[in-house]
Amino acid sequence: MTPEPSLRERKKQETRQRISDVATTLIAERGFDQVTVAEIAKAAHVSAMTVFNYFPRKEDLFLDRIPQAAELVTAAVRDRQPGEAPLAAVRHALLGLVDEGHPLLGLADRYAHFWRIVVESPALRARAREGAEEVENALVSALEEAGEPAPALASALMLAACRSAYLAAARRLMAGERAAAVLPDYRAEMEEALGAAEQALGLVQRAS
Repeated sequence: MTPEPSLRERKKQETRQRISDVATTLIAERGFDQVTVAEIAKAAHVSAMTVFNYFPRKEDLFLDRIPQAAELVTAAVRDRQPGEAPLAAVRHALLGLVDEGHPLLGLADRYAHFWRIVVESPALRARAREGAEEVENALVSALEEAGEPAPALASALMLAACRSAYLAAARRLMAGERAAAVLPDYRAEMEEALGAAEQALGLVQRAS
């Protein structure tokens, strides 16, 4: 069982969430480049130093779920069921996010504006690409520990499959389609893409 966080840890989590919520609200209202860290700190009732203690870069204030995504794929491999293949565990975890409407996906109607802000900001686009690499590297490490053959290739293919379906869905949301129409297609496309990635990896492994 996961131990309950201490009071100090809970307070740190609450502070981090408050700073992130304030930053997201201000940036959504005015744009990423028009909001300063000093303004965010003042609105969150903390110092600028405190903001940077929780978020080393300004971009991380808006794209604050990258560590959560890395932990999710790591946990999927680490905590998989006995006898379950690592890649199958990753696929189940990713599809599970869709089924539960997890906010990590950002594929609800209210997120269309969020993604427009990211697209319009070169700094946020660059951080999003770096974040994808961080998640990919986290999965590589988890697959290595699990003894998965060709972990770097496996991680790259699985997450590329996920990204291709995800970006297509995000573009549709930004174009004005409703999430209720987008999500069923997104899930089907992601399931197909992940399955194809697993099959390709199987062929590579059998050929090696």
